[in-house]
Amino acid sequence: MAIEVNGKTIETTPSGYLQEISEWTEEVALKLAEIEGITLTDKHWDVINYLRDEYYNNAQHQPMERVVLKEMGKKWGSKPTSKDLYTLFPLAPTKQGNRIAGLPEVMRKGGY
Repeated sequence: MAIEVNGKTIETTPSGYLQEISEWTEEVALKLAEIEGITLTDKHWDVINYLRDEYYNNAQHQPMERVVLKEMGKKWGSKPTSKDLYTLFPLAPTKQGNRIAGLPEVMRKGGY
C-alpha cells in the first residue's frame, strides 16, 4: 500500500504504518488522519507530538494508554478519561495515534 503526499509516493505496511518512519512530516500525518477519517485538532497534535517525543527522545519508548492519559492531563490542565482519548483516536489511541505519528506498529496486547 502507498499514499501520495505532495507528489511523493510513500509506502505503508498492510496495517497502514509507514515503511520508513523517516518519511513522516506533518503533511503525511494529515494524509494518514484523512485516511483514518480524523480531522486533526490541537489535542490530536498534542498526543501525536508526545508519542513522537517519547519514541525519539526516550529510547524508542511507546507508552501505554494510562501514561498518555497522565501526560495529557499535565498538558491540558485536567486529567482526560480513556473515553476522551478514544474520542480522538477511536481505533486505540496508542495504535492509531502511533500510525498517524509515523511510528512503528505497537505489538503489545491491550493498551491500558
